[in-house]
Amino acid sequence: MKKLVPTLGLDKSAWLEYRKMGIGGSDAGAVCGFNPYRTAIEVYQDKTSKEIEEFDNEAMRQGREFEDYVARRFTEATGKKVRRANAMYFDENHPFMLADVDRMVVGENAGLECKTASPYLADKWEDGKIPMHYQLQCYHYMSVMNAEAWYIAVLIYGREFKFYRLERDEELITDLRHIEEDFWRNHVEKGVMPNPDGSKLADSVIAEYFKESVPITVPLNGFNEKLKRRQELIDIISRMDTEKKQIEQELKLYMGEAELAENDSYLVSWKAFHTNKLDVERLKKERPEVYEEFSKKTSARRFTVKAA
Repeated sequence: MKKLVPTLGLDKSAWLEYRKMGIGGSDAGAVCGFNPYRTAIEVYQDKTSKEIEEFDNEAMRQGREFEDYVARRFTEATGKKVRRANAMYFDENHPFMLADVDRMVVGENAGLECKTASPYLADKWEDGKIPMHYQLQCYHYMSVMNAEAWYIAVLIYGREFKFYRLERDEELITDLRHIEEDFWRNHVEKGVMPNPDGSKLADSVIAEYFKESVPITVPLNGFNEKLKRRQELIDIISRMDTEKKQIEQELKLYMGEAELAENDSYLVSWKAFHTNKLDVERLKKERPEVYEEFSKKTSARRFTVKAA
């Protein structure tokens, strides 16, 4: 390992700029296809875009605020002291692999990853389980920091505190390096977007990446079987959706005016609710200046498929 930059006092925009120089621990799960909240396409866009997006939300903020608490609880539970690394590191043999770790364990060649989790996600940590994208994050850090082990501690809000020790797995780390190197060399460096995975996140990234269209036609080579399968799926989904609606309609007829229906297995709710809906056409006609003032112009591309 080698120090890339000290992080003590480093402002967030500069930190994000350094993160673009390689694959970090939190990127590893997405690059390998195991992160349910982030895709490889998103990582690719982040690493290849010149924009610095300082995205934040309440869950991320709470995770940062509780990091110290989780580290203290780990020390209380294990008797092991931990310290901040205060630096971003890179692997000298694989310089595209970066590490900005939460804590290092004093007196051991090991580190600590601090996590927080909603009680609704407690089942992801039951019976010794660790979400796979968090495991890959720890193995990524073991690779960069040349560590023998990595601890991961999680605070499940209002319920419990847990910690685990992951031992170094050389075979797994070697596979992880190969996957990350392929992603970095053959996608990020060459400017080739990874294959999509069918997620909504991939949809949004592709739409953002290719915002505008130009009036040209490209040959549609090699897609006949995929497009045929697409049409088959549309037909299957349509039949399933019709069957689903029929069941729902039968339930509504059975319930009548009742709000709830239940048995030992299911609870069905059909409650009335009322909302206010803006009459856009009337506003546009009667108060065009107000409509114009508060209108927001957006652009999008419509995707359609027609059989020849």
